Amino acid sequence: MCGIAGSINLSFDHSALFKELYHRGPDEQVTYLYNNLSLFHFRLAIQDIACGMQPIHINDLTIIYNGEIYNHDELKIKYNLKCNTNSDTEVLLRLYELKGIKILDEVDGMFAAAILNRATNELILLRDRAGKKPLYFYQEKDQFVFCSELNGLQKMLPLEVNYQQLYTYFQNGFNYKTATPYKSTYLLPPGCSAHVSLDDGSFKIHEWWNIEKYYHTKSNDDLETAMQKVDALLHTAVKRRLESSDLEVGVFLSGGIDSTIITAIASEYNKNLKTFTVKFDGGYDESMYAGMVAKKYNTHHQLIDISLSNLKNDIEKILINYGEPFYDSSAIPTYYISKEAKKYITVVLNGDGADELFGGYRRYVPFSKMDLFSNNSFRRLSALVSSVLPNPQGKQSKYNYIFRLMKLASAKGINLYNAATIDTIAGMDVFKQTALFEQTNDAGFETDLLRIAGSKLSGLDKIMLLDFISILPGMLLKKMDIGSMAHSLETRSPFLSKEIMEYAPGLNDSFKVKNVTTKYLLRNLAKKYLPPEMIDQPKRGFEIPLDAWVNNELKDMIIGSIQQEGSLSSLFFEKPFLEGLIDKKLNIETEKRSKILWQLFTAETWYKNHVLNCAHKEPYAKESVDCC
Repeated sequence: MCGIAGSINLSFDHSALFKELYHRGPDEQVTYLYNNLSLFHFRLAIQDIACGMQPIHINDLTIIYNGEIYNHDELKIKYNLKCNTNSDTEVLLRLYELKGIKILDEVDGMFAAAILNRATNELILLRDRAGKKPLYFYQEKDQFVFCSELNGLQKMLPLEVNYQQLYTYFQNGFNYKTATPYKSTYLLPPGCSAHVSLDDGSFKIHEWWNIEKYYHTKSNDDLETAMQKVDALLHTAVKRRLESSDLEVGVFLSGGIDSTIITAIASEYNKNLKTFTVKFDGGYDESMYAGMVAKKYNTHHQLIDISLSNLKNDIEKILINYGEPFYDSSAIPTYYISKEAKKYITVVLNGDGADELFGGYRRYVPFSKMDLFSNNSFRRLSALVSSVLPNPQGKQSKYNYIFRLMKLASAKGINLYNAATIDTIAGMDVFKQTALFEQTNDAGFETDLLRIAGSKLSGLDKIMLLDFISILPGMLLKKMDIGSMAHSLETRSPFLSKEIMEYAPGLNDSFKVKNVTTKYLLRNLAKKYLPPEMIDQPKRGFEIPLDAWVNNELKDMIIGSIQQEGSLSSLFFEKPFLEGLIDKKLNIETEKRSKILWQLFTAETWYKNHVLNCAHKEPYAKESVDCC
């Protein structure tokens, strides 16, 4: 796991970038220069610690790389590769020399890579299937700049705020595919490559993998066969992710089904497995269940009890790591558990991707009963009923579920999707009417949504596919990468193995959601591994007491940021809306109010630290650094 960066036709102060990305590569920092191209690598040594330094050069090719290729030993044998190191980076470059981009079809891994091809005078950027590893880039005139983090990119050149994209962010709660809050600045989409000319910095993006086609290819496997295959694929995925490391690998154990299955399988290959569970004031406490699993599989278990006493001091530091407005409040426990786990270990497994692939969210239940993306009588009835229902006051209640279902079914298009997921500002008539927001760009989200909504897929497949291509890379995987790498901790996700991502989408809908039971196949598989009392536990994850934070611990900080003169909120939203939100006078449910306030606060934190307080200097002359 590492950090990478590079530039074409740009001079800047390298020291600022090295300081900014040090946490991604504390073991080694290297600069490589070639004509008008500069490449930077920040190494967190995990594989081939002694000889896996980067860049790696083979004939006309040079690579810098962030990530892991878990099946690199298998591919090395298959193609009879003669390597000088035991590094997966060298294997990837030799495979690329042999087969080009096509070789990625066989790779199981997470990665963001940059390959210099001197023969064609181009730079090729690569990103993994799910988007585990981020790769941002800037292109303007003949300049092209890329980096693993937006904060690093901002150290390389001044970035101008894209207010039109911020308008879309406030509606959706996340940035879709290529979108960032800066002009001329993009995120390379998952499963894509970018081919960049060293002559003029121009680029073309090509898609090399797309999960959508696997939803259209249905499996005929019965439940028992599917369970056996998923079990075998998970064993392969976990084993690869344990063995592809010269360092010890542990597990984030939340107490839920996903991480518990991972723990059970990992304990078969590592009899001294370390596991980590987070518990904090006012949150849903799953430490008891995690402790039961740890005892059953005899793991070396660490319960990380987090106090909120430092939250006020830490909250801005946590949020500004993302370099953009970041809504997901579970970034807080992710940061803390990563910080504590790093004291014991450098590599850890988690359960990311299981919910999106196997139907783990409660919101999937109504979509499994009917296609809510199509117009029907239930949706028309819901629109009438929801208009007269009183707002719920509690999150964990049957009434709250019914209320949200009625609201959901009465929405349309992007508002329907947002009502099912983020459920904050989307669909509310609260924005200022100004020419600043007239030409908004959703990076193709509405186009993709309408295409998927109009396809022949089932309602369940549609919502799960949309989650996989939007919120998973745009929020959840981004949260884990930034939160863990802030502490130089690498996280690996067995559920996001190549084989599982290409098998799970085609499974029968009833294997994912059956009646009102979510993750039906995994719950049945879990009977092989879990204590009986854990099988029917609801999905929770890193739940946090957001209402308490917004109305108590962080109240003054949140309200103050919104009310300050020149706030981002005052630029976007009508004053009566902001006043009603703060004074609890809007006709919205308590939970929704807290989520909206949190979204505004995270945006204000970004705006203050990355826009208002960011004093850009003129680019420095490029340092004199010898080529490696």
